[in-house]
Amino acid sequence: MPGNLFALSNSISTQVYTKMKKDIIEGTLQPGDRLIVLEIAGNFQISQAPVREALERLKQEGLIIGKPNKGSVVSNITSKEIKDIFVLREIIEGFAVRESMPLLTEEDYTYLEGIVKEMDCAVNQKDMLKILELDMSFHGFFYTRCNNDAILELWNHMKTKVMRFMAIANRKHSTKNLVEGHLALINVLKAGVIEEAEQRFIMHMKSYKMIHVD
Repeated sequence: MPGNLFALSNSISTQVYTKMKKDIIEGTLQPGDRLIVLEIAGNFQISQAPVREALERLKQEGLIIGKPNKGSVVSNITSKEIKDIFVLREIIEGFAVRESMPLLTEEDYTYLEGIVKEMDCAVNQKDMLKILELDMSFHGFFYTRCNNDAILELWNHMKTKVMRFMAIANRKHSTKNLVEGHLALINVLKAGVIEEAEQRFIMHMKSYKMIHVD
């Protein structure tokens, strides 16, 4: 029984975490908004413990921060942070793609194509959080596959901020070309010209970087 109670509590906490992450990513919760444990627990009609667990997970991802006299608030993301991250991402993702390409197998391409199929479904359902998670899985694949732990650590550290920026960009621009864009990246990988693939990935990122964020 105690194990079942723990599993139930963990499941509830995950539901709260997922809903709040979705609200932050999609902009329903804005930077600076306070997150009051008692209020959230009331909205979900649950105890405070799973809410605190959910907030701790969000804090670890950098989506919320603690502020004196305010408690937990949604963190801010500035234009400079976005620019700095995308400069870094162009450097390390180009490296990750370059290092990964000679290692790619048919199974890898099937995996990437599967992500894009799921992305297509998420776009049709207008599920922004799912779209972004799949986008991060697609690009994150190369950070994992390049077999460089330092590069992977950098990616894991910045990917939540990348997701937040992508969400802002996707609110300003349609996601309808997202699937085609990622299929084009797979095709250029299959063509086998490393320099061209690296440049196409960088241009793919720059198309988002050029979007101004206030």
